[in-house]
This record gives sequence, structure tokens and C-alpha cells, in this order.
Amino acid sequence: MDSRPEVVTGSTAWIGKGLSCVCAQRRDSDARLSFDLTPVQEECLQRLQNRLEVQYDSSNSDHQEALKDLWRASFPGAELRGLISEQWKEMGWQGKDPSTDFRGGGFISLENLVYFSKNFPELLRKQNGDRAIWEYPFAVAGVNITFMLIQMLDLQSENDQAFDILYCITFKLMDQQWLDMHATYMDFNTVMKSTRRQLERELLLEDIQRIEDMPSYKLLAR
Repeated sequence: MDSRPEVVTGSTAWIGKGLSCVCAQRRDSDARLSFDLTPVQEECLQRLQNRLEVQYDSSNSDHQEALKDLWRASFPGAELRGLISEQWKEMGWQGKDPSTDFRGGGFISLENLVYFSKNFPELLRKQNGDRAIWEYPFAVAGVNITFMLIQMLDLQSENDQAFDILYCITFKLMDQQWLDMHATYMDFNTVMKSTRRQLERELLLEDIQRIEDMPSYKLLAR
């Protein structure tokens, strides 16, 4: 299966609102946000743009350590035998070398996976719900979600933590859609498209001004 997501076309009227929700996550709830970015928001987006330009480098010690962090968060107590190992397939990488799956997502896709695995480790094991024998690959799904959000927001940018939280919401939403659709491995792209459409609908709702206002935000409490 080609793990790269297919582009889902449609209205992009929600992009400006999505940017405001991401950049203004910690603003007062009664603040009415404009689609025009403030200087502070522009600075946030520039920081994200810088992050998105970083490609995963298997020779970079910081990148190697991030990969080890992902393993430790996902499999606490289990010894990792190497950065290239058959063990990585247990996490849902397509081969024994995770670095080959970062195309399109870059280093930020690994950062997103580490953040998600540390905060919501239960989803890696996918023990909740009536699941298929052929499940979606966790790691590849994570890289796809990063790539999808970058495409959807059409900016190559983000607020440092707010984007990470939006990533977690999207991962949880994708998993819920997987269960609701009784999906199997071959339905992966269909589920990704459905997840994207749901995010678009939520960002266009009248009363959505912050990430916390999104209906799917409640999934983080599960």
C-alpha cells in the first residue's frame, strides 16, 4: 500500500479560520478572531515554517535520540536493538528502517509522533473498540496525519504546541472514524479522506474560535 495520502480537494474557506484557531489557542474564549494574522501569530507561523523545513537526517544525533524517545514512549521497558531493526515493524513502520517513511512529513512528523505517544500511549496498542485483524499501521498513519494537516492548513506553519494538540485531535479522530467504519488495512486512504472532511466541517462551525471549541477536542479525554 502507498502510505502517502491522496489529496482531497474541496473548499478552502476554512483555512483562515483554522489558522486563527491554531495560532490563538490560548487566547481568551470571548475574543473574536479575524482571519488576518497578528504579528504574534505571524511569528508563531514562522517558527513552524522553520520546523517544517527540517528533513529527517538519520546521521543527526538529535534526530536519532528523538527516534529512541518514540520507542521508549511506545514500548516502555522494551530494549531497542537498533535504529535499524525488525522491531520497528511492530510500531507500524513499513520496514526495519523508519527513516525511509518520513518522506513528505519531515522531522516534524517524528516530533508529532513522540508528542502523541507520550500523551496518548494507549492508542498505539489499539485495544479499544471492535477492530479488524488487518489494522492501520500506527507509525505510517502518524506521518500521514502530519502531512495531511500541513496540506489542509496550506501554510507549512503552526503555533508550537497548538499544532501538536491539533495533531493529537486528528489522530484520535482518525482512529474513531476507523472504528466507526469497521475499516481494515485496505480502507486506510478512505478513512484519511473522511477524517479530513470531518476536520473541515468542524473548522467551519460558527462557534469555533479555539482548538478547545472543536467537537473532536473531547476525544482527547478518552
